[in-house]
Amino acid sequence: MAILLSTSTFLVALFSQFVYFNFGPGISPTACIKFTQTPVPTADGKQQVTVPDAAISECREWTGDLTINKSVLKIKLYGDKAPQAVANFVDLTSLGFYDGVSCHRLTTSGIFVLQCGDPQGNGTGGPGYTFGPLENTPAVEAGKDAPIYKKGWLAMARTSNSGSSMGSQFFIVYKDSPIPNDVAGGYTVFGEITAGLSGLNNVFDAGVAGGQQDGKPKITTTIKSITVK
Repeated sequence: MAILLSTSTFLVALFSQFVYFNFGPGISPTACIKFTQTPVPTADGKQQVTVPDAAISECREWTGDLTINKSVLKIKLYGDKAPQAVANFVDLTSLGFYDGVSCHRLTTSGIFVLQCGDPQGNGTGGPGYTFGPLENTPAVEAGKDAPIYKKGWLAMARTSNSGSSMGSQFFIVYKDSPIPNDVAGGYTVFGEITAGLSGLNNVFDAGVAGGQQDGKPKITTTIKSITVK
């Protein structure tokens, strides 16, 4: 099973609100950035949207709160390991993009993830752009067929076989899960939940609406707010 993100259909105005955050002193904002990101056309091909500058990550660790339903999850973001993904998440967070957005997909067999961040709520939405490259993808351990994504990890969703199709959708791993690589590779791990994940056990235990193993959570699950610094 792949963790999917369809072509972006939702457009937001992008700007970097550097004054919103507390920046660490003495850290070069390009220390860990080894690539150049370029604008990509929107779905209608008429306008180009600039992907958030990877330098926003400052190549440093970020901390904050991810509130889903009534649960406050403590998060850590790996700006040094996944600068483009973290810059994207921080920028969208500063815009309030995620506030009120649902977690639209739950998987409960073999792979254990809760997928969030689609403003359309059906797996087809995004911020109006896609980006790459893949960053900080876990290696396949000796004797294993697929890399293991650890409980608590935050990773970017994307379209199968495309490393440049990430947008706003991400998934929370709530139990160690083997997720196979595809032609593009693995999935960008951009952070982790350091505390509070058990607050969503009612969502995980209730499972998928209709009794399936992959689909909309039976319990409505919504991002209330995200703060990072």
